[in-house]
Amino acid sequence: MAAVALVALASLTAGCGLLPEVKDETLGWSANKLYSEAKDSMNDGAWDKAIKLFEKLEARYPYGRYAQQAQIEVAYAYFKSGEQASAIAACDRFIKLHPSHPNVDYMYYLKGLASFNDDLGVMGHVSMQDETERDPKGMREAFDAFRQLAIRFPDSKYTQDAVLRMKYLVNAMASNEVHVARYYMKRGAYLAAVNRAQSAVLNYPDAPAIEEALFIMVKGYDSMGMTDLRDDAERVMKKNFPNSTYYAQGLDRKVPWWKLW
Repeated sequence: MAAVALVALASLTAGCGLLPEVKDETLGWSANKLYSEAKDSMNDGAWDKAIKLFEKLEARYPYGRYAQQAQIEVAYAYFKSGEQASAIAACDRFIKLHPSHPNVDYMYYLKGLASFNDDLGVMGHVSMQDETERDPKGMREAFDAFRQLAIRFPDSKYTQDAVLRMKYLVNAMASNEVHVARYYMKRGAYLAAVNRAQSAVLNYPDAPAIEEALFIMVKGYDSMGMTDLRDDAERVMKKNFPNSTYYAQGLDRKVPWWKLW
């Protein structure tokens, strides 16, 4: 058997020499040609091909005038191809290597977009996915990237859109917390529900979801028999949301409004 194995191995080794060598057509290409071909691939939507060409460009001409631009382009190509983690890594690498580059503001913006789309996305609430299944990590990372852009480059052409996305993310993160709190309430985990609702109130005080967060706190404290804390939460809710739909119909009844939910 050993002899047979040796013969087979020898045959395979010999056969390898018969396979045609894959020739790299880009050998000898100038930096300009690599860049032009990569850009043409991007224009055609051939993102994978563009990524390979940009990476070859940077590897072969690391100190040329195209190298830094290739790093920017490859991050965008990763983003467009749906490889969000690679796009974020490329943005982080560029920001670290070139913190004073004229286009570093764009890299903060692109990093925010990649993190934003990786987790929630602009149309995230339209999907049927349960919000409790979403990891808020991507939302927080997107918010941080947009925040860095707004702080460091207030006059950047990307800042206005970044600020709008930050507002959306604040609402989304607050809604996520409240959604989880509601989940706990329905299962009788009142302490966990109150803690999540309180977290939303403390971290996202201006988000629309805070109205429901306060309501959950009132109901959760009442369910646990913590009347003092319930009354405190109720006072805060009535002060901030005097016309809340959660208790508008219940205030005129003998049954406390938080019992109606």
